[in-house]
Amino acid sequence: MYRCLAVAAAAIAFALPAAAQVQRNFPQNALRGVITFGAPPQVLLNGKPAQLAPGARIRGLNNMLVMSGEAVNLKATVNYTFENTTGLIKDVWLLRPEEIARKPWPETLAEAQAWQFDPAAQAWVKP
Repeated sequence: MYRCLAVAAAAIAFALPAAAQVQRNFPQNALRGVITFGAPPQVLLNGKPAQLAPGARIRGLNNMLVMSGEAVNLKATVNYTFENTTGLIKDVWLLRPEEIARKPWPETLAEAQAWQFDPAAQAWVKP
């Protein structure tokens, strides 16, 4: 019994640091902003009212899905994408400090169209 407990504790100890070091890859159409979650599907995106799309995916700091009801009153720096047809927010990634430090990152569609994106390095380059 104690041997199984020791093996389980060792497995958890080795798994936690590895999970924290995984780099998340964001799509080229992801923009950066500050979101405040209200009663679903309402949000404030960069201080302006917006809505989450039906079936929107919110990914937490550990890249696991977060239900919109759990995020009520949460204000966070995020990367996000819009649905093409409705203009509603489709995907949201709550950013970790090292991801926030990765700059520059476009905050508007015009910036994203003018800058160049390197998907391997997950970096934007201004012209």
